[in-house]
Amino acid sequence: MEIKIDESNVNKRIDQLLTKEIEDSSRTEIQNRLKEGNIVVNDVVVKPNYKVKLNDVITVYEREIETVDIAPENLNLDIIYEDKDVAVVNKPSGMVVHPSAGHSSHTLVNGLLYQLESLSGINGEYRPGIVHRIDKDTSGLLMVAKNDVSHRELSEQLKDKTVDRRYVALVHGVIPHNKGTIDAPIGRNKEKRQQMAVVDDGKDAVTHFNVLERFQDYTLIEAILETGRTHQIRVHMDYIGYPIVGDPVYGRKSKFKTDGQLLHAKTVGFTHPTTKERLSFSSDLPKEFNSILEKIRFEKS
Repeated sequence: MEIKIDESNVNKRIDQLLTKEIEDSSRTEIQNRLKEGNIVVNDVVVKPNYKVKLNDVITVYEREIETVDIAPENLNLDIIYEDKDVAVVNKPSGMVVHPSAGHSSHTLVNGLLYQLESLSGINGEYRPGIVHRIDKDTSGLLMVAKNDVSHRELSEQLKDKTVDRRYVALVHGVIPHNKGTIDAPIGRNKEKRQQMAVVDDGKDAVTHFNVLERFQDYTLIEAILETGRTHQIRVHMDYIGYPIVGDPVYGRKSKFKTDGQLLHAKTVGFTHPTTKERLSFSSDLPKEFNSILEKIRFEKS
């Protein structure tokens, strides 16, 4: 990944600049990568407090990741599209996307290794093919890169905000207006470090939403991501007073028993890395989600 400095970023500290430029990165992580030499300016190692100059070229190298033993597993993944470059998979709620501490098996990656012949290696051995993520208890569609060229192209589309990512969510409360935009920066919760929150010094985060259906105590919405911050839709909806039903972290107590938040990545659209054709895919709501909607609609009638 290369970043050329233009006039809008001159004299900014490199660690602060890259924290905003690189998805899901913290300032501490960026500082460590600078010290390790995984990030250089004009092919020279610089300190985290280096202030970038006009036309500086920042090169961000992928970290060497310790080899881990990730076994392919037959998880019968729902691959809704596949060609030689990309795949689109419909992840069930409750499945972790990639191996991490405490989750070395039964992840989406384990299943992808079993079902797909090739995966990109840009994100290392524990995240092969993974271009973007959704939370464990969020269901829905993910793009998967089958080679490094496709991975870079899809990552650029995410950065340029040309990937169409649409979610469906059931939230507490009745939203009175038909559409809205939440533009509020997201970062680590200062008091609860395992959670995200809207904070003044967070990364830019923008979520658009449309009301699909209103009920007595709930609203069904479509949420459209402009950015892709950790827990973005969950944090933003809680921030405006309409948390997602079933969310164990940001939600309220609910009369419905769920295995997680009622949030589904229903649609993903992108430009094919090779053919340049615009592709769009959609998936049905999970059975549990539909069942709860049917109960609410029955009560409404």
